[in-house]
Amino acid sequence: MLERWEAGSAEPPHSHPGDDMTIVIEGKMSIQFFTKSDSGLVEDGEPVVLNQGETGYIKAGRIHDAKYLEECKLVYVHDKAFGFNAEG
Repeated sequence: MLERWEAGSAEPPHSHPGDDMTIVIEGKMSIQFFTKSDSGLVEDGEPVVLNQGETGYIKAGRIHDAKYLEECKLVYVHDKAFGFNAEG
């Protein structure tokens, strides 16, 4: 799946039912992982920044957000039918 995102846009915390691989064709983005706690979502580690030409991999069910630091063109590869589960 090919997607384009404007600089400054973002996706809220979510997860996917299958594994997800993102390839940054153009631009720069960041991904923050989260875990659930009794008080809500908690950041899990530092954000991962992906630049043009880099690839990110997210296991099924892993809660994350996405922030598009520059205008981005991305290719997503999913191992199952695409799904989006809002979290938080």
